[in-house]
Amino acid sequence: MKKPIIITAALCLTGVILMGVLSGKDVEPGIVAKLKAKYSVKHAPSADHAGFEALKKKFTSPRQVTEACISCHNKRHKEVMRSSHWNWEREEYVEGRGVVYLGKKNAINNFCVSTPGNEGSCAKCHIGYGLDARGKGYTDQNNVDCLICHDNSETYAKAPDKAGAPEAALDLNAIAQSVGRPKRTNCGVCHFFGGGGNNVKHGDLEKALFEPDRDLDVHMASSGSNLQCVDCHTTKEHNISGKIYSLASMNQERSSCEQCHTAAPHGDSVLNEHTLKVACQTCHIPSYAKANATKMSWDWSTAGKLKDGKPYIEEDSMGNHAYMSIKGSFVWQKNVKPDYVWFNGTASHYLRGDKIEDTEKPLVLNPLHGSYADEDSKIIPVKIHTGNQPYDPVNKILIQPKLFSEKKGEGAYWKDFNWEAASRAGMKAAGLPFSGKVGFIKTAMYWPLNHMVAPKEASVKCGECHARSGGRLAGLNDFYMPGRDYSAAVEFVGKWLLLLSLFGVLAHGAGRILSARKHRNGENK
Repeated sequence: MKKPIIITAALCLTGVILMGVLSGKDVEPGIVAKLKAKYSVKHAPSADHAGFEALKKKFTSPRQVTEACISCHNKRHKEVMRSSHWNWEREEYVEGRGVVYLGKKNAINNFCVSTPGNEGSCAKCHIGYGLDARGKGYTDQNNVDCLICHDNSETYAKAPDKAGAPEAALDLNAIAQSVGRPKRTNCGVCHFFGGGGNNVKHGDLEKALFEPDRDLDVHMASSGSNLQCVDCHTTKEHNISGKIYSLASMNQERSSCEQCHTAAPHGDSVLNEHTLKVACQTCHIPSYAKANATKMSWDWSTAGKLKDGKPYIEEDSMGNHAYMSIKGSFVWQKNVKPDYVWFNGTASHYLRGDKIEDTEKPLVLNPLHGSYADEDSKIIPVKIHTGNQPYDPVNKILIQPKLFSEKKGEGAYWKDFNWEAASRAGMKAAGLPFSGKVGFIKTAMYWPLNHMVAPKEASVKCGECHARSGGRLAGLNDFYMPGRDYSAAVEFVGKWLLLLSLFGVLAHGAGRILSARKHRNGENK
């Protein structure tokens, strides 16, 4: 009688163990091995552009290169001219506004503020030539800059402050004959240097990623997978997936970790359960600005100081600009631990001309939406960049100053160092009112972190979040997290449940012992 019971119990225990083991396996076993195999095969060009007659004639201007490209790729330029990289705006739905055209043309940031009126300088990172305030560059097909994205010689470069034109001394023939699939260098020359310098804006995008090691970014490591930007940011008809959250409001056309790794990438079922509410980046990007510092704060109110009547620059201990007469004071940090917010993929934006309701508190320029109660929300890591930037205290709107000009006397702040003149010129160009008064207001921007992914052994440890105090998620208080939060009621009920369970086990054991004794006594009689 006892033997079948023991066998049955052993089988049940084995089944429970097997279920636990199996539930901890990947949904798709070997997913990482498959990805490594896939990306170990590098892209091979399908054509040798050096053999094309259209590219052998002597080019004296970049527009001639574009004409030659269009002669073969005779519809691609139309795709480019429909893209947000070209138009600097896209159709978006913004909560409370409805459908708007949103982008660099009308959004305000707390770096160099805005592009309108400053195209001559800002267009160094535009995929075209000859961009001006009248929008001329957007309508001429020969102003499409094919080389900025497709140069594989790694010698092409835009000239500073020339409205998107390239450096004059380039060998355009050699560059045109070496075009191909975009490399990390093509994307990086703009995206690594946004905001006026290396790693200024994002914190996780900078020049060290041109040739990173595994500790800096496990995906882009030169000695590892060596992924290029376009491996994740896939493209259809020159529209590139992945949107910058400072200029996008809808949860569409995003790039995500799950598109390669699936929604259950771990060998541990408990970790896979975390992915319901925790983004991959939250655990796998424990810090950013790991190689070079990133700008954390920008104070425009201190700009304009001169030495001997001339602008000057001061540097901090890391060699970064701590002060510039033309821009003000900066705070830089390196190896920064992220902040964390709930995010459902949608955002709102301050657009030029928006009235500021409360000028006494910091103005968030791109509020990210989300909460624990929102089923689409996950915890993500962000860089929060703070600013102190000009605004009109009478009209209660942010000022869009004119910053750039090639000569003095046109109101550009970087030449004339006069906030009133720069504000008047900039607001006039934007078609906005200006009271003649200039004040400064605190602002903030949220920059989600998606790059500088650490090796798995360096990912965030459980105790860094599940800590009673000082944990990474100490600022998110709209949910209960074990190990961090304390509830007297829960603790009370939990203790009594443990005591009652122990009492029940002891009582059950005692009952079995007494029953067994009675049974033996009965048999002995």
